[in-house]
Amino acid sequence: MSKPIVAIVGRPNVGKSTLFNQIGKKKLSIVDDMPGVTRDRIYMDATWLTYEFTIIDTGGIEIESNDKILTSMRAQAQIAMDEADVIVFVVDGRAGLTAADEEVAKLLRTTKKPVIIAVNKIDSVQLDMNVFEFYNLGLGDPIGISASNALCLGDLLDKVVESFPKADEEIRDEDEIRIAVIGRPNVGKSSLVNKMLGEERVIVSDIPGTTRDAIDTHFVKDDIKFTLIDTAGMRRKNKIDDAVEHYSVIRSLRAIDRADVVLMLIEAPVGVTEQDKKIAGYAHESGKGCVIVINKWDIFPDKHDRSTNRFTDDLREQLGFLQYAPVLYASALTGQRVQRVTELVKFVAEQQSMRIQTSVLNELIRDAISVNPPPSKKGKQLKILFMTQADICPPKFIIFVNDPDLFHFSYLRFIENQLRERFGFEGTPLKFIIRKRKENDYE
Repeated sequence: MSKPIVAIVGRPNVGKSTLFNQIGKKKLSIVDDMPGVTRDRIYMDATWLTYEFTIIDTGGIEIESNDKILTSMRAQAQIAMDEADVIVFVVDGRAGLTAADEEVAKLLRTTKKPVIIAVNKIDSVQLDMNVFEFYNLGLGDPIGISASNALCLGDLLDKVVESFPKADEEIRDEDEIRIAVIGRPNVGKSSLVNKMLGEERVIVSDIPGTTRDAIDTHFVKDDIKFTLIDTAGMRRKNKIDDAVEHYSVIRSLRAIDRADVVLMLIEAPVGVTEQDKKIAGYAHESGKGCVIVINKWDIFPDKHDRSTNRFTDDLREQLGFLQYAPVLYASALTGQRVQRVTELVKFVAEQQSMRIQTSVLNELIRDAISVNPPPSKKGKQLKILFMTQADICPPKFIIFVNDPDLFHFSYLRFIENQLRERFGFEGTPLKFIIRKRKENDYE
């Protein structure tokens, strides 16, 4: 099941981006006193208690404005609210209830979504009484917070997670492999889906953004059950003029969340772009198996073994975090090598589900240490005491050491390379947890 989505909305300059940054523990939104600084939606994953969710920061809503930028911001906020499961309506407790707040409240009532009023800038006892004025909005009990000082954020988040829709257990066959087809608009995702299915099940168009929603298609090949999720193309934000295409971005991220393996499509004549890196990076961070499909290889101007090798070398350099992903040169238009897609997906899914016995892992650790001893820092030596596999899809390993601070990322990369060299794990990211443990307490 995909993560719940929380949209943070309100009129300009009430502290939405500050709240966003506090919840996400990251400084992704620009915080400035000038209204209109956040002109687009920004997405970030966050956690509270046992809940994982995605938060969306939006530009300020000005209902009556005819300014082109403010109108666009209002449209983007509307889209975020349409897709959200819960809406946090931020108001300014120092300024008090304004006519603009009342207009935004009218808009929120039409969404039929849970709305939580966060009265921001309540950073002293003297301002507590200001919260009660916002009962007049008729949207339930307001909560006084201070986003800049992180006051009462726990109370706010408790109410947010209580409002999440009840998780319906998604009925799925455990033997089924779910595939999300991802990439920029117009790289041939729908064409690839149609060619894989052998029929025109998805609308194909040369116009970017034709596929608005994620479409699930079930099929069986070689007695293996697959579900294809054809996602809407994701384009750089400053290139998106159509509000509906903005809306499709969240759907695409949700499709990745639901998938087991992603097909990362890259357009051969164009090569790897910055947006390709961002899209692939989201799949990598989400722990999904990945197959890189270089589409439109039939129209690549210089096709021979040397050019393929050069393209692959450049690809590996540009997408350094996806060194593990197999690469397939194909053409959705002509069907060149498309039949190999499901073979690779099945292979990657098997690699994701691989379990290694603890005794075998610790034998690998001993061999690795003998070849490349762990580093030391300020005279203190790192000691790797024990390693075990905790999970699959993606494979997750716990490494017990004497001092986690001594475990440099370069040595962790060395351990990962040893694992891949010995066992493969092709097409899947590997996750590691480093824990401290006493030397005499690991048998």
